[in-house]
Amino acid sequence: MSSPLTTASPAAPAKAQGPGRSAPRLRGPRRHTAGRPRRSTLLTVLTSLVVLYTVVPLIWLAINATKTQSGLADSSGLWFSDDFALWDNIRDTFTYDDGVFTRWLLNTLMYVVLGAGGATFLAILGGYALAKFDFPGKRGVFAVVIGAVAVPGTALAVPTFLMFSKMGLTDTPWAVIIPSLVSPFGLYLMWVFAAEAIPTELLEAARIDGAGEARTFFTVALPLLAPGIVTVLLFTTVATWNNYFLPLIMLKDSDWYPLTLGLSVWNSQAETIGGDVIFNLVITGSLLTILPLIAAFLLLQKYWQSGLAAGSVKE
Repeated sequence: MSSPLTTASPAAPAKAQGPGRSAPRLRGPRRHTAGRPRRSTLLTVLTSLVVLYTVVPLIWLAINATKTQSGLADSSGLWFSDDFALWDNIRDTFTYDDGVFTRWLLNTLMYVVLGAGGATFLAILGGYALAKFDFPGKRGVFAVVIGAVAVPGTALAVPTFLMFSKMGLTDTPWAVIIPSLVSPFGLYLMWVFAAEAIPTELLEAARIDGAGEARTFFTVALPLLAPGIVTVLLFTTVATWNNYFLPLIMLKDSDWYPLTLGLSVWNSQAETIGGDVIFNLVITGSLLTILPLIAAFLLLQKYWQSGLAAGSVKE
């Protein structure tokens, strides 16, 4: 009898696995998702440096606002002194020189409401019109807006002063308010935002229903522009609140000074013969000056973030 045919068995592994040992696993590539983002040591270090650069001056300002004039010289800048004088400094800031700090604060609020508010309103109207209407010269307007964004404000300060001097508006609040009404960056930002946030079909539907252009704008377009409006308002408010150079060359009467220029005058008193050294009031006034801006950013943060991200995702 012939032996039965046998089939070849598969080759045995080079190494037999011992008892209790499992085959090694191959590690696959790590996937990065939105919930598990990729980590970067360099980005973490750079972000930490930016945070320190931003937060340390605020900490220094808050700590030194609690010190008296003598405590500023006798203690470390990043630690408290023995005497806590924050409430006394706040009281003295508002009462020094017949309460001129309150006058400067009201002036700043007036410049922000009229200047920044007017600039935001004009940017809304102009951005909506440029985004949703076609007219001759639109490309030329675009070139002018982009060019105006690229020109620094200091380059226009002297021509603006000469023009306002000819009209007799220098040393008046209008010399600060009128230039603040022009915001090329705000106009460009509203232009881009309105082009993405307002569907053209929605405007056409409102017009078919019989709504006029004014009603279409205020009832249909304006609610959709809310995030962009808040974003532009924050930028123009900060620019007007921190405006220093324009009031410096336009105003002579201290009664019309904003906070930035008034605190600079207080700070420069130490350089004059017989002038009062009130660095503690300057620091306290600076802290009081930035508190409204911090509150505005915290309260409007969600609108501001959504306004900056508008148009970044293509549907």
